Amino acid sequence: MASTSPSPASLSTPLLSGSIAPARGANGHGNNSHRHHHPHDDSDAAASVCGDGGGDPFAFLSEDRPPRDRGASPADPFRNATPADPFRNATPAWGGGVYAWARTLLLLPVAALRLALFGLAIAIGYAATWVALRGWAHAQGRSREGTGPMPAWRRRLMWITRISARCILFSFGYHWIRKKGRPAPRELAPIVVSNHISYIEPIFFFYELFPTIVSSESHDALPFVGTIIRAMQVIYVDRFSPASRKAAVNEIKRKAACNSFPRVLLFPEGTTTNGRFLISFQHGAFIPGYPVQPVVVRYPHVHFDQSWGNISLLKLMFKMFTQFHNFMEVEYLPVVYPPEIKQENALHFAENTSYAMARALNVLPTSYSYGDSMIMARAVEAGKDNCSNYMVQMAWVKDMYGVNTAEAMELLENFLAMNPDSDGHVKAQDFWAHFGLDCSPLCKKIFHYFNSGITDSITFCQFLVGCAHLRKQPLFQGACETAFEKCRDPETSDISRGQLADVLRLSMLLPSDDGMLRLFKTFDVDGDEKISRDDFLTCLGRFPFLIAFFAAPINGEVYIEIV
Repeated sequence: MASTSPSPASLSTPLLSGSIAPARGANGHGNNSHRHHHPHDDSDAAASVCGDGGGDPFAFLSEDRPPRDRGASPADPFRNATPADPFRNATPAWGGGVYAWARTLLLLPVAALRLALFGLAIAIGYAATWVALRGWAHAQGRSREGTGPMPAWRRRLMWITRISARCILFSFGYHWIRKKGRPAPRELAPIVVSNHISYIEPIFFFYELFPTIVSSESHDALPFVGTIIRAMQVIYVDRFSPASRKAAVNEIKRKAACNSFPRVLLFPEGTTTNGRFLISFQHGAFIPGYPVQPVVVRYPHVHFDQSWGNISLLKLMFKMFTQFHNFMEVEYLPVVYPPEIKQENALHFAENTSYAMARALNVLPTSYSYGDSMIMARAVEAGKDNCSNYMVQMAWVKDMYGVNTAEAMELLENFLAMNPDSDGHVKAQDFWAHFGLDCSPLCKKIFHYFNSGITDSITFCQFLVGCAHLRKQPLFQGACETAFEKCRDPETSDISRGQLADVLRLSMLLPSDDGMLRLFKTFDVDGDEKISRDDFLTCLGRFPFLIAFFAAPINGEVYIEIV
């Protein structure tokens, strides 16, 4: 296995090959006589070093091939010429043709009555819940870990709220709901999982099962809703906190193990989709190792897509109020049991459940995740077009490269600052301008690493996976350490702006003064006008492709043109 902290000798592969050759002094470092050449030779030397004549700028990091050469994989984002969008609502914003306008105008009086019923049902349900929770110590404030089950008489009182929930569904146009199959006994399957398309499913399951749910901590502060879900003895989780996720799994296990608690309901996708795909499942429902009953929900429609995708809540509610009837189908599937091999439990358990639900829905399971919805939402917020082009199949990226959503969002901010076009592509000139550099021959080679040189632009997916692939190389961390040691000032143990400029000259990069300042600020993470070791490693961790600029000092080589 390759060492993660290689010596300079282990990184001796030249930056490029073919038209150049290394010149070494007796001590193995570059001969300074080759560094001073006539200014008018710079462009020719740069072309010789970094021209279009082939060569991998990252060959010194690993023998691995770049990500574009990997074997075909159905989850590989590079293979998706036209990425799917599991979050897009297909209903036109306000149009929809003559029929849609005529139906809306005709049903406006009905919508007013439905709104009144909705408000009345909310008020009655809230009042009943308030009475059911009053005086119960376990419901004071937020639900706490280790609380006991709700007493039977309080649960019976909650039937008023459950009936109110059915009235809410009626007000939204769900006059009847087609059901197939039936819930398995709680003793057989204490955990229920469902696909998540709209805000309608939680209301339905509240009426149908009155389960304990797993919910975001932010929902506790919602008016009316916070009180009602508190009565369900909600398990709160902060999806970005490992400690919170671990505590939530422990609570799921505790409540699933006790038949005095209701079933535990989870939406393992973690967000709503348009129902035409299943996105990657979170493993919280499967880690405890109890049998799970999957439930699939469908919303057959012709004119109105009821999914809560890229549409506001108020607009979706208005469209529901102005439909003659909204169709909903709920199918309870056979119980799925955990695999016998404990070590493979959560992963295979989640996959088996996902495949069972995908077959029932006749849809494709994908490697998109909640992280993709965050990426797309940020692109929408930035005013970009075709925002689905920014998605990367985050579950696949995380499994393959260990990149989390926070790291992807940080890279996205930089990508959005590179002036992507209407299709979400960034050209080489805009890419390097973000770092204060011109598109030199070496920069072109680095850029072509992301897209095989097939096009003159890259997508965010190519940018993210390319960076992740470089960080994963076995020699990358050692190369970063070696580069800093070779470039730092021996007295201060820092890198000054002048020293960074000298390194760039070795790679035939001659940025302008403004460009040099911008690149220096990129490396100077803490803004103290010097590049410390932490600054240097942090910057290369964010933008690992910049390590190519330091190949010459890493290898102890100076490249000259062969005349």
